[in-house]
Amino acid sequence: MTAPPTCPRCAGPLRPPTLMSSDWCCGLHGAVHPYHVAHTVGPEAVEHVKRQAAVPLWTPLPLLPGWMVTGVAHAGDERTGGRATALACAGPAPLGGVADMVVVAEEPGVGLGARYAGVPGPDPGAGFSSTSPDAKVRVAGHPTPLWSLPLDEDRCAYVGEARALWLWAVLWPADAGYVFIEHVELHDLRDDPPGELVFGAPSPYLRQGSTPPPD
Repeated sequence: MTAPPTCPRCAGPLRPPTLMSSDWCCGLHGAVHPYHVAHTVGPEAVEHVKRQAAVPLWTPLPLLPGWMVTGVAHAGDERTGGRATALACAGPAPLGGVADMVVVAEEPGVGLGARYAGVPGPDPGAGFSSTSPDAKVRVAGHPTPLWSLPLDEDRCAYVGEARALWLWAVLWPADAGYVFIEHVELHDLRDDPPGELVFGAPSPYLRQGSTPPPD
């Protein structure tokens, strides 16, 4: 179902647990939750991540017109369960072309959302919510504010809190953030069957976390 796990904070390789330690370890970030990206895109991959997840697996539902789910992933192992999840989707960009989005739910300290956003992690940092929110979505039926982060020109990122966990939405290209002008509702796929989802080709962003690999 997945490739060898990587570091959720930098996508680097991990040293597996040993007789002396039950932790997965990154040479740069130390003990981390191992990050697994599903090889396939479809209901079976969604079900696999749902079974692992100890945090929500958020998806826009209904999907925005023309959008498709393009991948799922989680950070954690059999011992800890999934302490972070990621769902990728893609569709028409508001200003033309194609937009990609990765939605992350995670416990503090995991660092997955910050990796996709391209900001120092593992969390958004102090003061990110000191101004008025830049967008609002409905998350599990509740109005939820999101704040944008200053980023490089290739993407935009929003972050907030839902169910006492970090909620990140990272989009490529930068102007794809205008999708939040639309009425966007996020639902936890642990509570909803994936029957309403439409699946597309695997996201180039979910495994890389920054820019797509070269052709």
